[in-house]
Amino acid sequence: MGTSAERRRGNRVRFDRGVDCRIMAIDGTWQRSCTMRDASESGAKLTINGSVQGLPLKEFFLVLSSTGLVYRRCELAWVNGEQIGVTFLRQTTNGTKTPVDGEAH
Repeated sequence: MGTSAERRRGNRVRFDRGVDCRIMAIDGTWQRSCTMRDASESGAKLTINGSVQGLPLKEFFLVLSSTGLVYRRCELAWVNGEQIGVTFLRQTTNGTKTPVDGEAH
């Protein structure tokens, strides 16, 4: 069956050129353009254009379309220079938010 890291690696889709997208505050007060390098069901790896230092990254949106109609609610999983890992969140029936598969990306 393999470890959880192996399962995540196996389900990950890598983008050779990257996919242009942006991260945005839940309340819309800030945003940064970024490039999605890979994605899985549980999260994604992004390269951020500009600094994320000082931004409240507990919860934010990853906006995947220019119109803002395609997005995922996220939380920060890790930072490594200009790259960040995000975990996709889902709303539960009682109103709490949990990671999609219960693991950090």
